[in-house]
Amino acid sequence: MSTPVRLATPPRPSPGEDAAARAPDVDALFREHGATVLRWVRRLGGPRIDADDVVQDVFLIAKRRLRAFDGEGRITTWLFRTTEKVVQTARRKQRLRQWLSLSSDPRAAGIGTSNPTPDDMLDRHRDVQAVYRVLDRLPARQRQVLILFEMEELSSEEIGQLMEAKAATVRVWLFRARARFLAEYSRLPPVKRKDEVE
Repeated sequence: MSTPVRLATPPRPSPGEDAAARAPDVDALFREHGATVLRWVRRLGGPRIDADDVVQDVFLIAKRRLRAFDGEGRITTWLFRTTEKVVQTARRKQRLRQWLSLSSDPRAAGIGTSNPTPDDMLDRHRDVQAVYRVLDRLPARQRQVLILFEMEELSSEEIGQLMEAKAATVRVWLFRARARFLAEYSRLPPVKRKDEVE
């Protein structure tokens, strides 16, 4: 009668080795989520910030702090929170630079159709600027919820996961954000376009 063969239990890694083995690779993280982070930056930051610089800052922070990510939550939630904070810092710096008149180069992100005419580009630029002027007047949470829902086309459940809130709470925030946006937008002075008859 043969005795049963026992497989040797592999030695357990030390806590430091285990965390290092589980920590996601920043290069892989960038390949998988870089485009999403860039889209978040452009939408949350508006047309005046340098989106590529902000994305680079987000992943530099990720490189430094990724080992602290415990794996309990979702990596996209962690990345969104990091992106949100870096964008807020970039917007503050941009406002300060503008206030000090060190930079007057407003760049519009996301302007582009197949073959726009100069008039179309100007109109689109004005529209983007107007939308972001209104978004800048909203409280931070309302601004973020509106951008994620309307521009990113995320559901209230997905926004809730990113912002660590219940979907019902997100819907309340969204309702208030839309009402505030429309009220602020209606206060903007009308802009005459080239194709309008004087």
